[in-house]
Amino acid sequence: MKIRIHFIILSVLFSLPLHAKDDLSTLPVSLAELAHKADAIMLAQVRDTDYFYRHEYPVSGSAYLKVLIPYKLDHTADIIEIHEKGLHENECYFPNPTVFEEGRRYLLFLKKDPENAEGFRGLAEGCALDVLVDENNQYALRYPVSGIELSDSLEELVREMTFSDPYAIENEDSLTSTERNMLLETGLIRPYIAASADVEPDAFAVPGNSYEGKQWIYTKAIDLTTIRQLMDLDSGN
Repeated sequence: MKIRIHFIILSVLFSLPLHAKDDLSTLPVSLAELAHKADAIMLAQVRDTDYFYRHEYPVSGSAYLKVLIPYKLDHTADIIEIHEKGLHENECYFPNPTVFEEGRRYLLFLKKDPENAEGFRGLAEGCALDVLVDENNQYALRYPVSGIELSDSLEELVREMTFSDPYAIENEDSLTSTERNMLLETGLIRPYIAASADVEPDAFAVPGNSYEGKQWIYTKAIDLTTIRQLMDLDSGN
């Protein structure tokens, strides 16, 4: 019996996530810590990617992004290159926009690429936070935040927003049913109905209804001025 108990204990220990033992890069991190570690911080938009794919997933290559607002950058740049290699936690790959759409916008935290003096790589904690454009053409950090696990308390900073950004919309198959219901119940998404659609506004707003073919739009975000204050860039980060 003692042998069996010891075996169970060892099995549990070895099944723990890596960061529970020694990988601190996967623990939540504050925006100020990210700003301190990053060589470059900016709001940027994906223009193109040049990735090598395996089984439909990128495994190495570069992304090219247009700099919209530089927050921390030691040289002037219109387009930056971010290189990534391999599959690992917090990897820094970006979706490639088609010729018919704009690229996604991100708040980036980057380090210099040791193999390319003009290029960058992502931090171990992650490299990008999703940013959306609201109806007033202002930038805001999407809530709930995705891309980097933050330790900052952001709930009180969140406010209702109406987005004009197509990336604020989730398709029926881009969220799991658990994610969708949780976001609906907390008011973080609402049903999205195109202006031309002849549908009652609350026709599918109740969890449990049929959601086939439906779309959802995010409702809350944090303005980038507030996020910049949390990064504490004026302190010398």
